[in-house]
Amino acid sequence: MSTKPVVVYGASGYTGRLVCEYLREFNLPFVAAGRNEDKLTESMQSHVAGIETADYEIKVVDHTADALAELFDGASVVCNTVGPFSTLGGVVVEACLQAGTHYVDTTGEQDWLMTCDEQHGAAFADKGLLLSPGIAQMYTTGEIAAQLCLEQPGLDTLDIAVFWGGSPTIASTETILVNAASSAAHYLEQNAYVPFDPEQGLVPLVVPGQHELAQSLPWGGTSHPVWFKHDPRVANCKAQGGVFNAALMNGVPQIVAGALEATKDMNADDKQAALTATARQVMDTMPPRENPRINKSLDSVYASGPLGRAHCVIHGNSNYKQTGLLQAYAAYSLTQSPPQRTGFASACQAFGHRELLGVLRSFGLVSPPVLTTQD
Repeated sequence: MSTKPVVVYGASGYTGRLVCEYLREFNLPFVAAGRNEDKLTESMQSHVAGIETADYEIKVVDHTADALAELFDGASVVCNTVGPFSTLGGVVVEACLQAGTHYVDTTGEQDWLMTCDEQHGAAFADKGLLLSPGIAQMYTTGEIAAQLCLEQPGLDTLDIAVFWGGSPTIASTETILVNAASSAAHYLEQNAYVPFDPEQGLVPLVVPGQHELAQSLPWGGTSHPVWFKHDPRVANCKAQGGVFNAALMNGVPQIVAGALEATKDMNADDKQAALTATARQVMDTMPPRENPRINKSLDSVYASGPLGRAHCVIHGNSNYKQTGLLQAYAAYSLTQSPPQRTGFASACQAFGHRELLGVLRSFGLVSPPVLTTQD
């Protein structure tokens, strides 16, 4: 049973550490949970700034619904950073339902969001609980920009681009490969999911603020089409994204294609193991702590309707720190008051897009949005 209001599951990972760091800044007690006590202890003591003033405890737990539910009992919210979520998330969601805790995670896996929406959302709503996967810079900051555009009535189409500087973590790299091998990426067209052409490859995008074109991918379809499927204002939503490093982007399709070809005849377990090994070959070390001069982020949204236009750009830095802060604020908010929406909901739908923008601004992680409209 938890004696703290928040459980960070996967606390020893790169993102989990940052969630803990920001929970400490909100003065919010937490349990740092995972499967390896030595990793958890080393991560907390060596990689979480200010940990000496944090109110926390370390808990080792098996990845089973019953064991997790026993740990979650007594907590208000679970911040889950253990992926790939389509493989490992179901057990954690089931445990949250058993324990009666809110659930948030950092996923970028579109198929996992669809599963949460279609299979678990109603059960969480019935219990007055929030189920909010995908609270992370690559999705939530772009959603904030979209919501700012949608404050102008009469817009029904969202064209979203998300870019950032740096390299993905070990877990993110594994998620990208596993997700690419197991599910299609979708966009929203007239409120229906439409799969991207799997042969599409890289698409050049005009990025506000620079002359050079950037290379983009559907990036699993992103979270945005799933969140906006239940928004009566939005009929169409398509998102592309990538990193500013052109060489890295140019290599991604080849890496994914090679991994898919090598594993196409394998059973599910062997494929999972092979993709994990490939991910480790691509990225096998923890990235350094983010440098805001290098690790920049850019979220751009064009919103349109029959007779209106809006464009919002949000420049930021330290995308993983944005993710850690958003997770910590979601937990902090849920310990103070009920969310604006229960069941399946995005961060903006649950906490308010202007509130989330204010949090990111107050910690110096994003600039003021650049919003232009045309009636």
